[in-house]
Amino acid sequence: MGGGKGGQKRGRTQRRHFRQGRENIWKYDNKRTRSDEDATVEDPSANPNPNPSWEPFSTKNLGFEEYYKGQVIVPEEEWEEFISLLRKPLPAAFRINASGQFFKDIRLQLENEFMKSLDTETSNDYEIEAIRPLPWYPDKLAWHLNFSRMQLRKNQILERFHEFLKQENEVGTITRQEAVSMVPPLFLDVLPDHYILDMCAAPGSKTFQLLEIIHQSIKPGSLPHGLVIANDVDVQRCNLLIHQTKRMCSANLIVTNHEAQFFPSCLLQGELKKYILQFDRVLCDVPCSGDGTLRKAPDIWRKWNAGMGNGLHRLQVEIAMRGVILLKVGGRMVYSTCSMNPVENEAVVAEILRRNNGSVELLDVSHELPGLVRRPGLKTWKVRDKGLWLAAYEDVPISRRGVIFPSMFPSDQSCPKKFQCDSQNEMVSSTVENKCSFELKDHLVNIIDHDNELKKFKNDDTLVDVSKDIIKREDGKEVGASQDDLNEMKARVSSFDLERCMRILPHDQNSGAFFIAVLRKISSLHDDSVKRIGQSTRKHKTQKGTSPGLERDDQLVARSSKDVSQDDLSVVEAASGLNSTDELSSVVSEETGFRSQDPYSKDDETEKVVAFDKIGDDSLETGQTKGVLQMQGKWRGVDPIVLFRDENTINSIRSFYGISDLFLLDGHLVTRNIDANHVKRIYYISKSVHDILELNFKVGEKLKISSLGLKVFERQSCKDASTTCMFRLSSEGLPLLLPYIGKQILCASLADFRHLLQYRTIKFPDFVDADFREKASILMSGCCVIVLKQGNEKTYQYSADSSAIAIVCWKGKTNLSIMVSQLDSQQLLDRIAVRFGGQKGSPPDQNNFVLDESNNSRLDITEKELSEAGHVEGSEED
Repeated sequence: MGGGKGGQKRGRTQRRHFRQGRENIWKYDNKRTRSDEDATVEDPSANPNPNPSWEPFSTKNLGFEEYYKGQVIVPEEEWEEFISLLRKPLPAAFRINASGQFFKDIRLQLENEFMKSLDTETSNDYEIEAIRPLPWYPDKLAWHLNFSRMQLRKNQILERFHEFLKQENEVGTITRQEAVSMVPPLFLDVLPDHYILDMCAAPGSKTFQLLEIIHQSIKPGSLPHGLVIANDVDVQRCNLLIHQTKRMCSANLIVTNHEAQFFPSCLLQGELKKYILQFDRVLCDVPCSGDGTLRKAPDIWRKWNAGMGNGLHRLQVEIAMRGVILLKVGGRMVYSTCSMNPVENEAVVAEILRRNNGSVELLDVSHELPGLVRRPGLKTWKVRDKGLWLAAYEDVPISRRGVIFPSMFPSDQSCPKKFQCDSQNEMVSSTVENKCSFELKDHLVNIIDHDNELKKFKNDDTLVDVSKDIIKREDGKEVGASQDDLNEMKARVSSFDLERCMRILPHDQNSGAFFIAVLRKISSLHDDSVKRIGQSTRKHKTQKGTSPGLERDDQLVARSSKDVSQDDLSVVEAASGLNSTDELSSVVSEETGFRSQDPYSKDDETEKVVAFDKIGDDSLETGQTKGVLQMQGKWRGVDPIVLFRDENTINSIRSFYGISDLFLLDGHLVTRNIDANHVKRIYYISKSVHDILELNFKVGEKLKISSLGLKVFERQSCKDASTTCMFRLSSEGLPLLLPYIGKQILCASLADFRHLLQYRTIKFPDFVDADFREKASILMSGCCVIVLKQGNEKTYQYSADSSAIAIVCWKGKTNLSIMVSQLDSQQLLDRIAVRFGGQKGSPPDQNNFVLDESNNSRLDITEKELSEAGHVEGSEED
């Protein structure tokens, strides 16, 4: 760049550069009138796109067809059926949230109402039914439509069903997701007490699915013992992930922002041992070329080339190997892609098995999900590069050996002999006698003889980059096969049981394409596997020019490890003796010889903030209290996480709402603001998330946490001096708190509950039930909870079971206003209509009720309602 003149800057773009007129290629679409659209509907033969320069996406790619014919991805007799279906739009699919309150009602509505009404609209010859449950998904919780997403949006006959899907998806009762994308979480065999890592989680549909599973069998007011850590490398995609999972309202979720191949190990220093955090389940849905989504994203047809898969192979291997390291012995990991390319699929799985040399096994899960049509993985394939077919690494031209790696081929060895495993080097755990007060015993795994192994590993001159320093052909010739030689080429066959992998092809069940492999860690990693991982990590970071400080964590975790008993794990208590994370960092630095600075943190000015037992003006001025020091503000652009322990605020909340002592608040509340006097939102975290958070504080905030916990309280300023609690309940946290609330709660009749949802603000004299009218008028001013009365319940009594329907309201001087969004109100009205009968979402009648004529408030409460209810200054946006 710059022609060797020091990189000359380009001139700034000026207005004069656009003086010459250009044709507006959008003018045809922009000037379409309503009459034009009506004419198109009346005359189907009319051109819906009068712009002559517009052309639909081409669904042909000769390179694609040549590549997959050469890989024999399907038998020759099935090719036409396979390729023709790839050119058709993908049918829509969605999943019912099994942990939701209304999942049974929604399932019944689909079976009894929509299945019948949509049967007459079937227009696709491939299907018989317009809508049907997926036969392989448990309990009829996933549904397949015989219409593409475009048809749902454009077909007026399907408008009602489309509105139903949009509304239920927005409130979180269903999730619109490609059918094959639902498969990987099911093979993880998740239990409620599992610690789960989703390494490449965005946009979040699989994370949502995992949260559903761990919450599915939990009673109201309870939380599972497990958690899900959802990670993604991109900040914007993390925001999408947070938005998607927010609908789940879970206190057992942590969202992190890291490169998956360098996900932090959270290494904890004890007196005698070191520990890393490991997980029961790991979902490794890696970035891929995505050619399995051609039906959903037809623009891939014109972009696709064989080099896309080759370029991602090494990253996929590194992410998968990182997942294996973070997996507990006995744990299960699912590796998956939405690609059909064997270089991204079977080649990666074979390399995982090859590197771990018996520490990881590929499971046969053919007996699981019997209704799912799947095909076995390939045992032989070839690599295509620059128009040449390559059967083995020896055939790779020397000039291309920097981008084509041995692991891409189905051979049994891709590394020099110096990397062969010596089983005698496997480390054996030693026991200790200390007791443990830390709660992460089952997920902190001991790293034994760390110092000796570190010395052996640190300056090992024998480590080489296997991507380049590999044995070359003696003659040095560049070898390859053209398409004409393909039939005569004999590709090698892998000796691994790769037929245990699963390939889902589009024409088998009218879906997209997907690849899934289920692996189980049966023993700790061998030393040779760890060396290769550490070497690859160092090479990568050196090439990127990052600080050696980042290498510290990855090298320390890349050690052989074994599970030890709970008594052995109790040594973690010793780490609590460290007065600050600086001491822990110094220990790590001395042992590794690397600098402790992190390039993403504030250099020497990193703030140290206290985990306050009491937060007040004095403590804020001094910056310290009796609590344990935490390194907050380490990650730029990320608000600090502070354990909220302001006793005055907590006691006022507990007293105002009558929250039972059985619902623990101490140690479970966090905020993103160190000043307790200006905290706007308080989040509730489960015990498992609390333990991870404490561990993260102790290790110096290795985890870059973007979001965690469930919002339960929000600050609400009020001009009414009689209001004693400045925090209102959050709708997201109400289902968790409901069984423990003893004050500010009433039961309303079906008529009054419906009126509240319809009119949003009702004056006390206008309630139908006289008893409710009286009890509501004497409530304390401020936030309250209204529960739909069931059976013969009294106004002040309710049963907090899974069927209880409740909303957050605000009691003013003369009226009651709901604090529920318009969308949630509409959804509740529809659910009530299905459960109890009546018209869905019926508009309010013109009577003496206060009408909701404005929608300017962030809480969907009108200014008039806020004034009458005594509100000022609604809560801040998320």
